[in-house]
Amino acid sequence: MNKPTFRQKLRSELETKPEERKLGSGWLSGLLAFLFSVAALFLSLCRAFPGVFIMPELRPIFDHPWFSLGLMAVMVAGFALALLNLVLRPNRILGLTAIGLTLIAGFIAQFGSVETSREGLFFGLDFFVLNVVLTGLLFVPIERAFPLKREQRLFRTEWREDLFYYFVSSMMVQVLTYLAMAPANAINAANAWEGFRAAVFALPMVVQVVLIMFFTDFVQYWLHRAFHRVPALWRFHAVHHSAKSMDWIAGARMHFLEVIVLRGVTAIPMFTLGFNPLAIQIYLLIVYFYSAFIHANVGWNLKAAEPYVATPRFHHWHHGEEREAIDVNFAIHFPLFDRLFGTHHMPETRWPKAYGIKGHPVPLGYWKQFLYPFKR
Repeated sequence: MNKPTFRQKLRSELETKPEERKLGSGWLSGLLAFLFSVAALFLSLCRAFPGVFIMPELRPIFDHPWFSLGLMAVMVAGFALALLNLVLRPNRILGLTAIGLTLIAGFIAQFGSVETSREGLFFGLDFFVLNVVLTGLLFVPIERAFPLKREQRLFRTEWREDLFYYFVSSMMVQVLTYLAMAPANAINAANAWEGFRAAVFALPMVVQVVLIMFFTDFVQYWLHRAFHRVPALWRFHAVHHSAKSMDWIAGARMHFLEVIVLRGVTAIPMFTLGFNPLAIQIYLLIVYFYSAFIHANVGWNLKAAEPYVATPRFHHWHHGEEREAIDVNFAIHFPLFDRLFGTHHMPETRWPKAYGIKGHPVPLGYWKQFLYPFKR
């Protein structure tokens, strides 16, 4: 029998059974050490090569004097927790990996930054780290405290695929934005609707954000419905629906080309209409957190809010495997559109029994799913 590889050992320890994770077993300290060390490594790379890995909008965070202190605190915490893991747990793979990654992060950090041009190609490694850390710190404790499915583990089946989707969409943020904004840039270059755009820009910020949410949700409702009804489009959207488990990270599973189309016909046209870029950035921030919320493994009863805004139960029915869950609840923010156009479905108090696509035709693995829409 072949000996398990390092990757297999690491995955096995991350996905270990709940009874082997109890307090005092060393698993939690090993997990936290591993997460801290990965974050330290990525942040060190961002600071060392800002022109390559940092989004221009996030550059002030890395230039702030407190960033170096915070990075050092993350490395120290990761190293200390790794040592605790080595003492408490017979399987030391998490602790040893965390120590190795922390040492590499410290080695990179001591060289300072290699300044390159802030213009041109960059990858959003910083965006990936901040996005995963902030949403994870918010939703993981909530899912552990108020789970819909108590048996569902943090590192459930296919968690690696969904985390990789997060990684790709974050690292390709510049490419996605460029491709999605091409039509809007062409219209803006023609100086069309200057008076109208100036009036929109002058609206109060709160009003602009609400209007953006309403307009984009209306457009996205029909686009979402088209992705379900048009077979050629469905093959792309089926990738998103292939998730068999629902949690905060499941919403990241989306085909690269669908992301481009989605941004190109929703958020990006708001630039063309004259909305303040700050209002659009606020909207995008809301979308990231709201997407994690409606996919989350939380069993909250939010009946008072259900007629007005999308809730986890509302969107879970959109992902349900049952026949009654097919082609319903297309709205992302406001169920009003589903009520108006006959696609609203909210059975009293019930949740779907299973998620995914009947028969599960979409293959496992990011690259196989990327190629799936192009195969007959």
